[in-house]
Amino acid sequence: MPTSPSSLIDNIRTSSRQLVRQLGFMGGAFAGTDLHPSAVHALIEIEGGGISARDLGARLNLDKSTVSRMLGRLAASGHVREEASTEDGRVKLLSLTEEGKRHVDAIHRFAREQVETALAHLSPGEDRTVLEGLSLYAGALGAAASSAGPVEIVPGYRTGIIARITEMHAAYYARETGFGQKFESVVAGGLAAFCDRLENPRNQIWVALRGGRVTGSVAIDGEDLGHGIAHLRWFIADDSMRGTGAGRKLLSEALAFVDRQGFAETHLWTFSGLSAARHLYEATGFLLAEERPGTQWGNEVLEQRFVRPRQ
Repeated sequence: MPTSPSSLIDNIRTSSRQLVRQLGFMGGAFAGTDLHPSAVHALIEIEGGGISARDLGARLNLDKSTVSRMLGRLAASGHVREEASTEDGRVKLLSLTEEGKRHVDAIHRFAREQVETALAHLSPGEDRTVLEGLSLYAGALGAAASSAGPVEIVPGYRTGIIARITEMHAAYYARETGFGQKFESVVAGGLAAFCDRLENPRNQIWVALRGGRVTGSVAIDGEDLGHGIAHLRWFIADDSMRGTGAGRKLLSEALAFVDRQGFAETHLWTFSGLSAARHLYEATGFLLAEERPGTQWGNEVLEQRFVRPRQ
């Protein structure tokens, strides 16, 4: 496969960032609403009818817990309802309420005006060029994602993983819980300090690689809790890993290490509401041991400590 010149790649990246900013994905009003971009996309997908929460997650490339929370907020705000399918009562289909329909109509009006205003600044014929270019690029991105190859779990430090793991945490928790700079700084600082201690054989970190890119991580800190307790930390997989089993593979590697090292227990801290992660923890032997409100990450959340006894 021929490689594109680095200058062309950098220019495409710059244009992509400008496009994201102009469309409002960086915050503030999006599509003329006060809704999060993922909620706007969800309403547009639901408008077509015949879609379940599972289907919606697949179309938006979002995990089950994220979709569940988003739909809960849209239902509470009166935009969406869920009803049993007339063909299969076990399947719940999503639809827009009258308020949801009015909101989507307003989104479409805003978006069309936005596009029309932008196209008015182009010369005749360039609008077709824009359409063809965007269609080709979107298709290529989708093809690249589907052909990225298998997931590989690799132990040990690799150049750039501190920044990449911090980025994945910052992006996910900003979206899910509203955590900001303080959370990102705590993650980066703690992870950097931990990587300085990897020479201790009781400590280890693993990353998930797909197409050479870090797409997930987990670590076992065998020192900080003491008393023969392993601390499972920095467990995350980005949205592109949904459905690949990468999270389960990472967790399996970490717990196999714990068992080989003979730790008496494994502890982890997480937050209430992350149901997909909790299901995975409980499926691998963790039990909820403690809950308490905490603000160490910036926003108050219900922190949860899970414990897995020696297997």
